[in-house]
Amino acid sequence: MKKLIAALSISAVSMSAFAGGNIANGEALAKKYNCAACHGADYNKPIDPSYPKLAGQHADYLKHAMVAYKRGSGANGRNNAIMSGQVQALSTKDMADIAAYLHSLPGSMVLKR
Repeated sequence: MKKLIAALSISAVSMSAFAGGNIANGEALAKKYNCAACHGADYNKPIDPSYPKLAGQHADYLKHAMVAYKRGSGANGRNNAIMSGQVQALSTKDMADIAAYLHSLPGSMVLKR
């Protein structure tokens, strides 16, 4: 029984790590698509105050936002000419990887008071 519980625990951890995205690949993709051009070199100081800070943001939120930009102005979508263009070439895995990378960075946002 203990072996079964240990095996299930290890499986859950490895699936959770996989579901969270690949941080190293996310970093490479963020550089490739030049996310820092708008969101700042450290992803904490965007070039325009209307652009969001991305560093430290929740990975699931970031992935959801990218998926919504890819959908466009339809149901459950977001409409922004720059972001819509940026995410079109990204796969769901690419978006999860970028989200994992950005989440791993130290952020300046207040997440809890």
